[in-house]
Amino acid sequence: PAQGVLHKLEQRTLSRGLGVTALHLMAGRAALRLYTRCRSPMTTLAAASPSFRWSLRPTMCMVPVACRAFSILRGSFSEGDDVDLDSVAYGYMASQALFTALELEIFDNVAAAGQSGLGVTDLGKAIGISAPRLKTLLTSLVAIRCLKIDAEGRYCCSENTARFMVSSSKHYYGDYLKMQIGRQFYHQMAHLPKVMKSGEAPDYASWFSDPEVAQTYTAAQHNGSIATAKGFLRKHKLDGATKMLDVGGGSGAFSYVFVGATPGLESTVLELPGVCQTAEQIRENQPEYIRNRVNFVELDASKPEWPVQDTAFDVVLMSYISGSVPEPIIEKLYANAFKAMQPGGRLFVHDFIVDDNLTGPALAALWALQHVTVNAQGLGLSPSNIISRMESAGFNPAKCETFEMIHGLTKLVVGYKD
Repeated sequence: PAQGVLHKLEQRTLSRGLGVTALHLMAGRAALRLYTRCRSPMTTLAAASPSFRWSLRPTMCMVPVACRAFSILRGSFSEGDDVDLDSVAYGYMASQALFTALELEIFDNVAAAGQSGLGVTDLGKAIGISAPRLKTLLTSLVAIRCLKIDAEGRYCCSENTARFMVSSSKHYYGDYLKMQIGRQFYHQMAHLPKVMKSGEAPDYASWFSDPEVAQTYTAAQHNGSIATAKGFLRKHKLDGATKMLDVGGGSGAFSYVFVGATPGLESTVLELPGVCQTAEQIRENQPEYIRNRVNFVELDASKPEWPVQDTAFDVVLMSYISGSVPEPIIEKLYANAFKAMQPGGRLFVHDFIVDDNLTGPALAALWALQHVTVNAQGLGLSPSNIISRMESAGFNPAKCETFEMIHGLTKLVVGYKD
């Protein structure tokens, strides 16, 4: 029965796009599969750990990149009546094994050896490590199924690793995991106990004032956001729109996709100065017919006044912004959006959003918790608390709609200006 559920979940997600949470795309692909396995000593540790789960994905369930859904992982946290404490507690070890393999380019080197695989000695020469610790790492990667080892001790990539973690693959998203999750958020999350007690944490503006931090974050986020934007357009067309305001638009990924798919649409991206520097470099690599219709304006979007004309925009987009600002700012963001929109315009709020009953999805809840470490006064979002703030800003609550975006992780709330 569990295999049947897994198959149905994947079929339902064939048309869904990818998102900023590429880490969880990787983590979730095999969670439900774990519950169809016998709980041997080897798999007990892996039972609820996202990184361990990825490794146990059966070959027969390989699906196109657009199907990398979160529904499988969502099921893992709700299976059974109680938490698997060891798996939750030890999951960080597998995460670091994965991040380290990406940093050392282990998967690229193993993949380059082809079907014959690569022995530990040759791999060590390629990456400059000859000590026994390399074999310890490789054994861990085999144990969590990122790698396979044959009888001669030669390593090759698992199917999923070859598809998503080898940089020459068109489906590669290892840079996102390596740079944003491994180098930034993973370490930031260690401050959570202190932030919870003190209520003090750096905000995004101060965090991104460091040029290196801003560059790493923006570059890593770009590819994931491109995929999410494409998924958005499969559900919501912008036909007829000519002016879009992309609030906190990062690299401009959503704007590039929307402008490229919507004739006549132009977009203005409001972003922090440090992010704009990297975003402008990315913009230069876009086709001319796209980059000429996307411009950046330096601004902390949480500030009271936006440097845009009133009633000038058909569409205002806020992706991953509402959960990244202090709670009192959210309604002010929506009020500024209302002011900037033409009558009949739409406000799209996309974010990590839990269900109104506050029971999950788990990944949406956990990402909201992650944001606490850089937004201590923020709000864990649900559709009802977004819509109530839209109403206070002037939007018609009777017309507000909520849609699933990245299944089990993000939602889209749409507000309409009468």
